Amino acid sequence: MTTDFVLLMAMVLAVMVTVMTARLLWSAIGLALASAVLAALMFRLNSPVAAVFELSVCAGLIPAIFISAIGLTSRLNPEALAKRWRHKLLKYGAMPVIVILVVWALWQLQVPLTFVAPPPAVEQDVRNVLWNQRHIDLLGQMSILAAGAFGVVVLIKGAKRE
Repeated sequence: MTTDFVLLMAMVLAVMVTVMTARLLWSAIGLALASAVLAALMFRLNSPVAAVFELSVCAGLIPAIFISAIGLTSRLNPEALAKRWRHKLLKYGAMPVIVILVVWALWQLQVPLTFVAPPPAVEQDVRNVLWNQRHIDLLGQMSILAAGAFGVVVLIKGAKRE
């Protein structure tokens, strides 16, 4: 229970950093961290295939594309950054207080926060399922990875021309 609770709190904190920060780079890093923690939760729930996909695409590829795109853009001046920070603070400023109150209420009500992992239906090898039964999943995964790689190449070539 303690591990699950720590992972859930880590994910909530990473999501809060992602939403509340004024810097896009910190938002991309927070997104990657939240996805990595979600992948750890999926591993704990005996869902290794979904966890691997979450870790590879959502925690690896997508933040890499975001960070490369952020690197190609110009930085905000301090006035615009302060304005963005004030806007986010007005929009999401109450979120930490709400999260703390919800956690406190769950603690007071003694709501069990343990995950019950479902038993595997049939013992099958992941390699057998992916390579012999789920071809479309592999095709989708490869096309997403290829699109991300080609997108980064196009962005870098476009920046070199300018």
